[in-house]
Amino acid sequence: MPASRKRAAPKPRKPAVRAAPAVQRELVILTGLSGSGKASALKAFEDLGYYAVDNMPVALIQHFAELVEHSRDIRRAALVVDVREGQSLEQFPALLGKIRRLLPTTVVFLEASRAALLARYSETRRPHPLGREESVTRALGEERRLLEPIRKVADIVIETTKFNVHELRGYIQSKFVRESDGKSLLISSVSFGYKKGVPLDADLVFDVRFLPNPHFVPEFRNLTGCDPKVESYILGFPQSREFLDRVTDLLLFLLPHYIREGKSYLTLGFGCTGGQHRSVMIAEEVARRLARHGYRIKTAHRDMPR
Repeated sequence: MPASRKRAAPKPRKPAVRAAPAVQRELVILTGLSGSGKASALKAFEDLGYYAVDNMPVALIQHFAELVEHSRDIRRAALVVDVREGQSLEQFPALLGKIRRLLPTTVVFLEASRAALLARYSETRRPHPLGREESVTRALGEERRLLEPIRKVADIVIETTKFNVHELRGYIQSKFVRESDGKSLLISSVSFGYKKGVPLDADLVFDVRFLPNPHFVPEFRNLTGCDPKVESYILGFPQSREFLDRVTDLLLFLLPHYIREGKSYLTLGFGCTGGQHRSVMIAEEVARRLARHGYRIKTAHRDMPR
């Protein structure tokens, strides 16, 4: 019988190299009638993390899109184009196709009823961008005519007649906030000592001086609420755990309402006598609990010894 052949040892496979996930980029172009809320809408996008530019010349939009496409720092941008551009607006529909070949682009057109726009101009007493020579009524009519070709290519048309600033902001957030972005509200959990007063920027203040004070335990006196021993001591009391549960439930109820109202920043203040033990520990634990629910939160300890 023929001698058996030895099989060559299989070559070790090189580990597969996973390609880095592509960076998602996006451009939003805001346009529409003067007085319809473009400035408020642009601010809402800025609060969502978009790089915001007002009154971008039409001739520069393509260059700006190329900048966003290759930028390391700008992933999402929002810009305003409106009737202030004059005759250059005629180029916009044709230019839009070129921009969309560079990166995903959404055109948002804002409008409102003539009565609502006239009322807003009456309140602000600002002249219409088309000039002082024309009455506001005639200027609005001319503006609507000039912007009609852009309205036809818009992806989203927002009627703002019955919106106030907060409602417009909430509508934009509902359309453009992503699940991957997490919650749009940035929360600061701050500890402080009442000896030095309440932080002036605190939106909600919780007094935790009713909790047992580690300061009177000699081994804890020179430690802070960040120390595991102090944390374990404070959490050893049922009122501490119940307070944390109740405050967490309260905040989880309030925060979605603050977001819908349009709040971008919220500062929670937790105060004890010196700002070293109880307030520090509670501020840290509340931050951990809210972070587990997907909220963006940071901690700061105003009076904790360094």
